[in-house]
Amino acid sequence: MTFVASRMAGLGHAVPAQRIPNAVIEERLGLEAGWIERRTGIVTRSYATDDLALSDLAADAGAAALANAGLNPEDIGLLLLATSTPDHLLPPSAPLVAHKLGLKNAGAIDLAGACAGFVYALTLADGFVRTQGRPVLIIAGNILSRRINPQEQASAVLFADAAGAVVLTPSNEPNIGLLGADLGSDGSGYDLVKIPAGGSREPFAPNLPAEATQMTIAYGQDLFVRAVDMMSTCGQRALDRAQITSAEITRFVPHQANSRILKVVAHRLNIDAGRVESSIAEFGNSSAATIPLTLSLSHHARPLMAGERLLMSAAGAGLTGGAVVFAL
Repeated sequence: MTFVASRMAGLGHAVPAQRIPNAVIEERLGLEAGWIERRTGIVTRSYATDDLALSDLAADAGAAALANAGLNPEDIGLLLLATSTPDHLLPPSAPLVAHKLGLKNAGAIDLAGACAGFVYALTLADGFVRTQGRPVLIIAGNILSRRINPQEQASAVLFADAAGAVVLTPSNEPNIGLLGADLGSDGSGYDLVKIPAGGSREPFAPNLPAEATQMTIAYGQDLFVRAVDMMSTCGQRALDRAQITSAEITRFVPHQANSRILKVVAHRLNIDAGRVESSIAEFGNSSAATIPLTLSLSHHARPLMAGERLLMSAAGAGLTGGAVVFAL
């Protein structure tokens, strides 16, 4: 049996307990007090302790979403894990997360979509739910604190650790679910954000310098401009495909890249500040995790209601990007 829609049935998130205020990073980098907040909107962020792996954080977020949805682990047909920081390069981490959650009847796979990973996963999950008639658990999570160069200003001030999760279930209710989506890529910006070593281009080798295994942002201003353009363009195309206007969006949940990007993208899409959901001040930029994290936090603060229409938009390394309009 096929279904006409997927329903957002549960939300959850997990954040490490260890908090790192701006002052710690500003002192290490020799920045004046207040510099990070002025440039990024970030006040503090969470870092995982040494005993915590990505699969642990992801499983905690997934368990919270399952509980919120009122589903048993056996109900899930597929787990999609959007991450850039798996436990290992091989094997994928999703099967381990599925095992930790007791998903005995589910496929499980990692998606490496960088900051846009959740948007891609949500789009793919919607198709599975509608055609297979089984719930999907989407988890996006990262432990980026282990991939930043602590001496590189551009990345050290931004990135954080967190996970967020969403459960989609099949529905025949009209006018809900994924109304419009637009996915994009621009490989001309491939080198703007990267970890140089560890792949087939530059394999791990003896005497490899530490910085070759850490994240680097090559051209911050270029990345800013491209991210704004991609998030705005994909967002407008998703609205057009949903055949609605931005005035009908009740909550805009953008990737939390930095506060200036959020403001510019919202302005371009004609979405006022009161409808923009943000978690960047308290939780920083955890790449693909920021949208489901922010969505879950928003739901806890002000429960999502039937009839709401959400716009989610992201862009990041690769460059990859996309946007989704989702009706509740």
